Amino acid sequence: MSLPTADHVPGLPTLLLNAFEPSSIGYSIDEYFLSGRAVSAASADEADYVTRIVVLMPDARAFNGTVLVEWLNVSGGIDAPAIWRMASREITRSGFGYVAVSAQRVGVEGGASLLGADMSLKTQNLQRYSRLNHPGDAYAYDIFTQVGRLLKSGALDTVAPTSVLAIGESQSAMFLTTYVNEIDRDAAVYDGFLVHSRFGNAAPLDGRSPIESTEPAPYRDDLRVPVMTVITETDLLDGRVLGYHRARRPDGQRCRTWEIAGAAHADNYVIRAGFVDSGSLSAGDLAAAFAPTRQLLGTELSYFINFGPQHHYVLQAALAGLDAWVRTGEPAPSAELLQLTDDDPPALVTDAHGLARGGVRTPWVEVPVARTSGTAPDESPMSFLFGSGEVFPTDTLTRLYPGGRAEYLDAFTLSLDAAIAAGHLLAADRAEIVELAGLGFPA
Repeated sequence: MSLPTADHVPGLPTLLLNAFEPSSIGYSIDEYFLSGRAVSAASADEADYVTRIVVLMPDARAFNGTVLVEWLNVSGGIDAPAIWRMASREITRSGFGYVAVSAQRVGVEGGASLLGADMSLKTQNLQRYSRLNHPGDAYAYDIFTQVGRLLKSGALDTVAPTSVLAIGESQSAMFLTTYVNEIDRDAAVYDGFLVHSRFGNAAPLDGRSPIESTEPAPYRDDLRVPVMTVITETDLLDGRVLGYHRARRPDGQRCRTWEIAGAAHADNYVIRAGFVDSGSLSAGDLAAAFAPTRQLLGTELSYFINFGPQHHYVLQAALAGLDAWVRTGEPAPSAELLQLTDDDPPALVTDAHGLARGGVRTPWVEVPVARTSGTAPDESPMSFLFGSGEVFPTDTLTRLYPGGRAEYLDAFTLSLDAAIAAGHLLAADRAEIVELAGLGFPA
């Protein structure tokens, strides 16, 4: 139960956050090297480790008392702050503290990744990170536990939380699923979990790739603390990875799952808008960042990737809902599940416009001007994750909204207010969403 040693490292850390400096949004940034001894989750073996965390904190007067601890995503061969990128507007607006953890070996030492790239810390900056030593992903679970204990102890001068929430997306979500099922009841460190875009399986305890696991991994019945899971259409369906539909379970006392209609695992916000969305952008600039594109990581696709804004905004509501749940004990809202066919494997049940039925309903699918989906042709190593989108032709828009933009905005706003009332979108985002809708209506 000993705490790791934390050494502050001067200078800017290697972490691809945004195109703007944290100081411009009122946040400090500090990096620490943590050294200790971790236990393998698959055996009684112990090993020394040295990894790093990056701490972003608001001014003490703005801090809301909750620290988010993100298990950094290494699927691209680099430590990626996926949830920070998707939800930093809500994180900074509400005054959360944020800690990024280099939990896995690939992010520190390098190794196999989805893109085949090695952008590990040692590859990018060996001089700064030569001290780091990661013994392997079987030890990642204990390292992550020790980070939580360190933060709760108050040993870092920059952090004094009242609650600590674990967050992670995609591959990191698969590790958090295993953490929730196998580690959390004994570790009893984190006060809640945001599991973002997990699939049907989970990471093995022995450190092998989650892709190698083919068994469904539903959450255990006796969850210790609230677990909020956000799922897109991509995550739900079988593909390169087992679909989440195989691990579905009903909401319970400590479990909520939101399946977002019209959303993909990744989208325009991830690769464009999230880099520049500091909260000070004009609606016009933000709308331009959401504009349909066929460009994906240097590849020209034959179709638009998913450009619907709903994923970003619903994730922000889920984060706020989990925090309120932990603070007050009042569970976050539930949501309808996405509808699936009876086929094996199943497909989405869609309406006349090709939009999914069921799930978290937002105005982008209730009052649509485009079809956005979590499914896509497989035209590049990453394209299957980015879904697809298609703006409706003019005759369809005229038929749906004969009164033009004004009629569309009236219906959109009614749907938006219903989603806010349901807790699936935030009132703080309302004005921006309405303005984006007006700019997004085809001329």
